[in-house]
Amino acid sequence: MDDKKENNSTKVKKERIKKEGLVLINTGNGKGKTTAALGCALRAAGHKKKVLILQFIKGAMNTGELKSLEYLEQFIEIKQLGEGFIKYKDGKPFITDDDRRNARMTFDYSSKRIENSDFGLIILDEIINLLNFNLISIGEIKELINKRPKGSCIILTGSNAPQELIDIADTVTEMKEIKHAFQQGITAKKGIEY
Repeated sequence: MDDKKENNSTKVKKERIKKEGLVLINTGNGKGKTTAALGCALRAAGHKKKVLILQFIKGAMNTGELKSLEYLEQFIEIKQLGEGFIKYKDGKPFITDDDRRNARMTFDYSSKRIENSDFGLIILDEIINLLNFNLISIGEIKELINKRPKGSCIILTGSNAPQELIDIADTVTEMKEIKHAFQQGITAKKGIEY
């Protein structure tokens, strides 16, 4: 019976289901539920998908998300620095010398770009994963945080933030996966996962 389950599991991994519409829920008592949804809206718009955002309970608040839709382009700079996801071999990360060089190059670029800048918000997306893969040190991340312009906010993302980073943060939200379509063999969806 176990062999049969294993074969079915392997089969699901090889044959992904292409499902048209997904249902996602951002829940929990932590900050970031609306923010994460707005991130998906940006992602979907990047793929030229029409997006409808209906906000309940908030009333007629003059929120930043409403204003930003009017003039987003002139305020947000986004730059992809990596060369792709870290590969895995036998279920473990397989870090190459190219991965190490690329991580160093992108981290150094980020450091120079942040220092003496005038950004009000800096987002270091997936930087915690560089730390998790031992591609940078926690000391380097702390130094980068301290290099930000005076008064600017900084957001670090990535799985499994270490306690040392949590301790210096002002707000920490753990978004916990309860269920994911990928576990059911459904392929990654344009505008949702990427």
